[in-house]
Amino acid sequence: MTVQEKTIANPALPSFLTRGDLKHFIGGKWVSAQGGEWIETFNPATGAVLAKLARGRQADIDAAVAVARETFEGSWQHITPHQRHALLMKVHDVIEANWEELALLETLDMGAPLMRTRSLKAYVLQVISFFATQTSRCVGQTIPNSLPGNFTTMTLKAPVGVIGGIIPWNGPLPSQWWTVAATIASGCTAVIKPAEDASLTVLRVAELLLEADIPPGVINVVTGMGAEAGSALAEHRDVDRISFTGSTQTGRAIIRASAGNMKRLQLELGGKSPDIVFADADLDKAVPGAGMAVFNNSGQVCYAGTRLFVQRSIQEEFVARLAEFAKGLKVGDPLDNSVQLGPLISDKQLQQVLGYVASGQEEGAKLVSGGQRIQGDLSNGYYIEPTIFSGVSNAMTIGREEIFGPVVSVIPFDTPEEALKLANDTDYGLAGAIWTTNVKTMNQMMHGIRSGTVWVNCYGLVDPAVGFGGYKHSGYGWKGGEQHIEGFLYQKSICINYD
Repeated sequence: MTVQEKTIANPALPSFLTRGDLKHFIGGKWVSAQGGEWIETFNPATGAVLAKLARGRQADIDAAVAVARETFEGSWQHITPHQRHALLMKVHDVIEANWEELALLETLDMGAPLMRTRSLKAYVLQVISFFATQTSRCVGQTIPNSLPGNFTTMTLKAPVGVIGGIIPWNGPLPSQWWTVAATIASGCTAVIKPAEDASLTVLRVAELLLEADIPPGVINVVTGMGAEAGSALAEHRDVDRISFTGSTQTGRAIIRASAGNMKRLQLELGGKSPDIVFADADLDKAVPGAGMAVFNNSGQVCYAGTRLFVQRSIQEEFVARLAEFAKGLKVGDPLDNSVQLGPLISDKQLQQVLGYVASGQEEGAKLVSGGQRIQGDLSNGYYIEPTIFSGVSNAMTIGREEIFGPVVSVIPFDTPEEALKLANDTDYGLAGAIWTTNVKTMNQMMHGIRSGTVWVNCYGLVDPAVGFGGYKHSGYGWKGGEQHIEGFLYQKSICINYD
């Protein structure tokens, strides 16, 4: 691992951050918190206060939901599929034109290297374009019936209403579109509650949507704490659907909160994904692939391949090569375009990850490399070295619990059957991967791994037209593909009597 010796001079702040304290965005206007309270958000690279956000509570959620409901039941319901498609293509162009500002905001807010946030442009535009193609998905069927008399039977589909979107802090710039674009495509309206640690790009996107002629009130944003604004949104009886990405613990709370009005739910929750490397794999691809499956975004990825199963005959070589790869990663100021890994999102997250590192050592795992908070010029930020443990078992805490940091646990196996047994020995089922050149092994593993996504000789690739989803404690509901829009619609049957 290489560490940037000196921090670089920060570029001029985006004008969005020079306006002063940031309010809620409701009905196309900036609105102060009804309680007049604020929360601070920090730059994780420096620990300095970046902005003050309105602290939303129940009253603010009530106001935003009321606007979203009024908009849904007003003129927005008469916008045709063709018009929604045209609007989403305008959104595509506006986001493309403002991408540099959005990438910088994201980097300042949650610490992802500017190299990474800039590179997300093509993917985000692809997601928006995909949802533009889904505006005509509100389709039903005319079905032959066996009723006596002169009848026609059919089904229709219609938007469910007001969506509550709770956006995670580990990548709000790309992740918000699963709710925002789908809301527009389906004809719903939404109230978005971004994570208190990273709200800036969600607020700025909501404002930019007006430039794309999205009517005020279609997308509304209330900032605040999860236990306050987030809970109020999840419990609100006039919200018809919740789209949530976050921890399994919070997901369970949202499931309980949804019972009040039987909300529909889409939950992308935690993961402890297996990444399995066989002895016949192309190690020149498998080593960096497995490394970035964990270290990408400093390990703050829900489907990170943190349980790395390596066939015993190549384990020593693989771990040595993985350690060498990790040492070559540049960690430092995320505003430096050559930096590959930035800080963790907060001091709280840093302490949690360091606690897992200590736990691994206490339980007998071998610390191969990393594991330390980075000091020197980066000491004010929330930086940790990319970390590799070997000699790990599924019974250890680091082999069982989601760490959400750049920490990989290497676990040996001998046979494909043993690899499958170990891979599936987890409460989670979000993703998994295999590295092999043997077609029979590929087939056995891709059918045997119990998870929503399986990658073969690659990791982390997501096509919005295909989508992804969780299994077991990793949640339910599908992001992307035709099924995604189906979750924003409800079906009704129609029976017409002509006599």
